[in-house]
Amino acid sequence: MVRKTKEEAQETYNTLLDAAEKVFAEKGVTSTTLNDVATAAGMTRGAIYWHFKDKNALFQAMCDRAFLPMEALLNEIVSTPHKDPLAGIKQLNVHFLNLVTGNARQQNVFDIIFHRCEKNSDLIFFSAESEKRVECLAKVQAMVQQAVDQGQLHPDTDTWIAMQAIHAYVIGIVHEWLEDSSAYCLMLHAEDMVDIFMAGLVARPPLKKTKPAGQECNMRLAAGQN
Repeated sequence: MVRKTKEEAQETYNTLLDAAEKVFAEKGVTSTTLNDVATAAGMTRGAIYWHFKDKNALFQAMCDRAFLPMEALLNEIVSTPHKDPLAGIKQLNVHFLNLVTGNARQQNVFDIIFHRCEKNSDLIFFSAESEKRVECLAKVQAMVQQAVDQGQLHPDTDTWIAMQAIHAYVIGIVHEWLEDSSAYCLMLHAEDMVDIFMAGLVARPPLKKTKPAGQECNMRLAAGQN
């Protein structure tokens, strides 16, 4: 009996997340109420509050469910010793793109975050996600450092800038592809697109500069320069 109750609770939990995903995509996160989600799920607000403290917790759970496979992929690849770190970085990014293109749920959640969500202080998710992002990117930076240590990249490579560029490139691909996924088959071209970036990284890696690029950019903005 207890087993059945747990199974039913899990089914309710997943139904609520499915409904939240659907309504957030249709109305946007800010405009969606818990009543909207309950109605879409065919349940009461009480069912939502049994599982989630508030809309923020519901949104967080929806994102966690979608992104857990990606976190597992990152941890698996970075924890594996690589004789060829650049091949490992390529593998990580190709697998990431294939994971997104082959999973409708991840596409939907990315689309909600990119296009249907206002990043404001009401959503604690973004501050928590920022911490996760720093942790994940540090692992990617460590792989770039391994490539430097093994002579695959210039010894003066700025590994922090390289890591930021890798992240921006791949997330940018996902962002633009979700704008019109019918434009091309991302799964078919994922490896080619990653190869383009990797070739550029090897041919002309970002080198360490006297002043961090961020400070120089801020100085130009403060001076009103373009």
